[in-house]
Amino acid sequence: MNEIVQEILSYSLNIDGYEFLGLIFGILAVWYLIKESILTWPAGILYVLVSFIVFWEIRLYGDLLLHVVFLALNIYGWYFWVYGKQSKNKDLPITTYHLKQNIYILLISILGIFVFGYFLAHIHSIWDHIPPAAVPYWDATTSVLSITGIWLMTKKKLENWYYWFIVDVLACGIYFYKGIYFYSFLYGVYIAMAVSGYLAWKKSPNLHLR
Repeated sequence: MNEIVQEILSYSLNIDGYEFLGLIFGILAVWYLIKESILTWPAGILYVLVSFIVFWEIRLYGDLLLHVVFLALNIYGWYFWVYGKQSKNKDLPITTYHLKQNIYILLISILGIFVFGYFLAHIHSIWDHIPPAAVPYWDATTSVLSITGIWLMTKKKLENWYYWFIVDVLACGIYFYKGIYFYSFLYGVYIAMAVSGYLAWKKSPNLHLR
């Protein structure tokens, strides 16, 4: 336990400037989302732009490409929260999908996990210079469910918090397993923020249940 705490402190004291900015913008994006603030989208866009630099420097090209999707969804979410509402004087309401729609979204997400997981599991056979993925299907799960979570965010659906909770729990475990304790700790914070966000949206006067 002391080793884990020491590694977290050591990483925090020696963190790269871009990684620190990514950390700040990432937490701000979630914080503003909890508050139903439109600022969640510019914070999310800044997080993605900083992440481009970080992933390029450490040659995580798959994550870099994934964040291109995140960038597009952040831009779309910002647009939809501004122009998707029925009245200019009211915020976009928090809504939910019907059970049937949620089942479709879940099934599409599961299909995406298996397809992307298969790709990651065999990427080293496509490009010989790339080593085998460590946990391809777990990696695919967090990636695909993150896309699902952001998509639900763009529509301001309450269900987005379910997906973020699952992503945060899995990422916390994966990073701990890989010995990246700082990120494991960070996603532990995100777990608490996901629960807080769900409870805040559940109590919001802006919630319109179907």
